[in-house]
Amino acid sequence: MTSYQRREQLLTIGRSLFAAKGFEAVSVEEIAASAKVSKPIVYEHFGGKEGLYAVVVDREMRALNDALTKALADPQQHPRQLVERTALALLTYIEENTEGFQVLVRDSPSTDPAGSFNSLLGDVSMRVEEILDESFKNQHLPAKGVPYYAQMLVGMTVFTGQYWADQRKIGKEQLAAHIVNLAWYGLSRLEAKPELRFEGDKAKKALQRRKAREAKETARHAKEPHSDAMPDAAPEHGDETDSNSAPATSAAISATPTQSGHNAAFGSDSTFDSGPGSPSDREPEYPMNEKRTR
Repeated sequence: MTSYQRREQLLTIGRSLFAAKGFEAVSVEEIAASAKVSKPIVYEHFGGKEGLYAVVVDREMRALNDALTKALADPQQHPRQLVERTALALLTYIEENTEGFQVLVRDSPSTDPAGSFNSLLGDVSMRVEEILDESFKNQHLPAKGVPYYAQMLVGMTVFTGQYWADQRKIGKEQLAAHIVNLAWYGLSRLEAKPELRFEGDKAKKALQRRKAREAKETARHAKEPHSDAMPDAAPEHGDETDSNSAPATSAAISATPTQSGHNAAFGSDSTFDSGPGSPSDREPEYPMNEKRTR
């Protein structure tokens, strides 16, 4: 075996051990025994366990960085295509380099923070931030939220990929479709000033005000005198309908479902369904590359 072949063998064995056990649990003795060589051979090629680990991480970082950079390289593409391409790029890397990905996401020594997995995710988040910044301007959305949305998108995709690496019950394209489904329909329906509706101080104060109004209304009705008079008899058949029939018509109208089942479940807000039908049965909206109409 040539020196180059021996080096590659040690890298392959080291990557498998680091992926399975983590950096701290692996020893030079174990690496040498798995490769059927003596410990001095490991030291000769890498100077020790730390040197071997650093080379493994560097290779995986470059492979993943190249894949994600290529996916985000063309900002002129439709924003949804960028989301799809990036999700698929990460899942393809995980599929083809499972052990390498497991090495990256495990706890690692903090000898080189600049070359860590978190550093790579930070670089990717900044690239996503640049893309989102332009889209937010087109939609007249506050720019201060851009860095947080970029972190959300990257974190959602990476952690989902991490789970999928161990639980591959669906294919990568199907999983990518699920990721894009959540990410894109969230992005395409962002509110300029989102608020909590049921939790938080503002929501609780609004609930208290509503309950106070209801209690006041109930007390007012309780003080009103009740009439024992019988209601007017219904008009004979053929009589003209008077204006008292209008409330019944209004009640019938108000009982008609609005837009879709989403509004029944989430109140009168139309954020989830801004028109007839749901996202699954109409053409998707693409406001991220258009100016939002006010």
